[in-house]
Amino acid sequence: QVQLVESGGGLAQAGGSLRLSCAASGRTFSNYGMGSMGWFRQPPGKEREFVAAITWSGGSTDVADSVKGRFTISRDVATKTLYLQMNSLEPEDTAVYYCAARLSQLLLRSPLNWTSWGQGTHVTVSS
Repeated sequence: QVQLVESGGGLAQAGGSLRLSCAASGRTFSNYGMGSMGWFRQPPGKEREFVAAITWSGGSTDVADSVKGRFTISRDVATKTLYLQMNSLEPEDTAVYYCAARLSQLLLRSPLNWTSWGQGTHVTVSS
């Protein structure tokens, strides 16, 4: 019932910036209004890993150490859109980035705790 669609990925140079968006639709508002949304990424040949998460109602955040100070997660409640502003990009940030949601305000980092997923958007960072 919940649809999550990522966009904004692409190619960037090291040190550059990209802004990812995740548009939520369907029953997202009713099912996840009191829950959380987040971003995960999967580098080529590696497992999916946590990037950042935010509680939908209160806006509390959790950010992985690998991107802390460079990436900012935010959401627009009115438009039901999740964002990931990525600055100071590094080649190590190259991955498929996924938007996710869960019915809890507890910001757990394991992908196993997240129930709804987008299709992913590619981010490639070159030097």
